Amino acid sequence: MFEITYHPDIAEKDLPRLSRDVKHKIRRAIEGKLVRAPEEFGEPLRRTLKGYWKLRVGDYRVIYKISGRAVLVLRIGHRREVYER
Repeated sequence: MFEITYHPDIAEKDLPRLSRDVKHKIRRAIEGKLVRAPEEFGEPLRRTLKGYWKLRVGDYRVIYKISGRAVLVLRIGHRREVYER
C-alpha cells in the first residue's frame, strides 16, 4: 500500500473548480488505484515533466510523483490545462 499526500494547491486551487461528480470520480480513482499500484495504473510523463506520472480520469488528469512508498499528488485538472503549471 502506498501513502497518498496532497500538495496544498490541490485544496485551494484545483478542487474548487470541479463539480461534485468529478471530485467523487477522482477521489475513487486515487483511493482505488494510486494507493494500490501507482505505476501500474498511471503513465509516466516525458520531456520536461520526466519523473512525474499521470492518472487519467475521464477528461481530467491527476499529476503525481512516486517516492518510495509515498505518492505526492501535485495537480488535478482538465487535460487541456493541467500540464501548464
